[in-house]
Amino acid sequence: MEMTAKRRAKFEKLASRSVTVLGSTGSVGRNCLDLVARAPDRFNIEAITGNRNVRLLAEQALIFKPKLVVIGDEDRYLDLKKELAGSNIEIAAGRKALVAAATLPSDVVLAGIVGIAGLESTLAAARRGAVIGLANKEALVCAGGIMVDEVTRCDAQLIPVDSEHNAIYQVFDFNHPDTVEKLILTASGGPFRETPINRMSSVTPKEAVAHPNWDMGAKISVDSATMMNKGLELIEAYHLFPVREDQIDIIVHPQSVVHSMVEYIDGSVLAQMGTPDMRTPISYALSWPERMPTPSPKLQLDKIVSLTFEPTDIKRFPALKLAREALRAGGAASTILNAANEVAVRHFLDESIGFLDICGVAEGVLNQMPASEIRSIEEIYEIDATARKNAESLVKRLASNK
Repeated sequence: MEMTAKRRAKFEKLASRSVTVLGSTGSVGRNCLDLVARAPDRFNIEAITGNRNVRLLAEQALIFKPKLVVIGDEDRYLDLKKELAGSNIEIAAGRKALVAAATLPSDVVLAGIVGIAGLESTLAAARRGAVIGLANKEALVCAGGIMVDEVTRCDAQLIPVDSEHNAIYQVFDFNHPDTVEKLILTASGGPFRETPINRMSSVTPKEAVAHPNWDMGAKISVDSATMMNKGLELIEAYHLFPVREDQIDIIVHPQSVVHSMVEYIDGSVLAQMGTPDMRTPISYALSWPERMPTPSPKLQLDKIVSLTFEPTDIKRFPALKLAREALRAGGAASTILNAANEVAVRHFLDESIGFLDICGVAEGVLNQMPASEIRSIEEIYEIDATARKNAESLVKRLASNK
């Protein structure tokens, strides 16, 4: 999804850019605000949103002075209002308010709300033709066809913020997509790349969230440990780039230096490299079509002993197989997979089920539900709710046998 020439020309002329940060209290949102704070002449904040972290959201609001601050959890509205008393900043709460924040006329929307909760606001940003720094996987995993159609119809722009997709975006020849042989998504392999398989059933939440390279939230860290994140990224890449499913490979790269690659028909392989710091891809989305300085540690190639690559182990990481099967099945399958995984991860983190049960629950729900066609966002929410209900039933059964 290359930026159109008209939009590129507009952005090249902008002296400064207004930014809306959906999910400002999460890791992606905090990194985005860190970059904005370092370039106050270049960016100003239009709106910020958080889910439950009132104190941090209020601190951010007082620093960046946005026009609107939204707390997703309506029960926290009065707490936020108290924190921001006398600030003259507009405050709102709830699902509709999140959508309202996305529709404000900012130049860039950083879509960083985790999970399907971020779907509606991301779609709202697309429908007003915004440039979207996309960090919300579910916008494409659950609603890929709908989202891409709306982006095209409304002349919006998706710039991926996930390090892997951002890497591909930087080296993909959108003018000649027929010259692309395949995309190569790299994966660190997470904390259990070399753990004996018979030991993985006893993995604890504390071990699962200890990612060797990246500093992420608990849910995303567990997804990395199961490699479900890479499976979801496979689905996301399919919707972001004009390639077939069988043109997307996944390879393990423990050093997390090569963030992903594009192989061309002439044998050339173009890679984007850098230190594992989310501020690099976020800065790319904020400043496109230019680049901006970041405080990210610079890559020192002379200090790297080696860069290694390994094939993915489907037996160790069955999530990869489930994701590819869901993509091939089409329809609601990816929505079902995502919903079941979110439920299973949450119960793993509260120690109701074991680590290997995460993929077991996801597979079980996929087998229970048909991959029907999806025609609207409302259908996505209905399918998501049913998949979560089925996942809860499977978790309950597993927990009772524990």
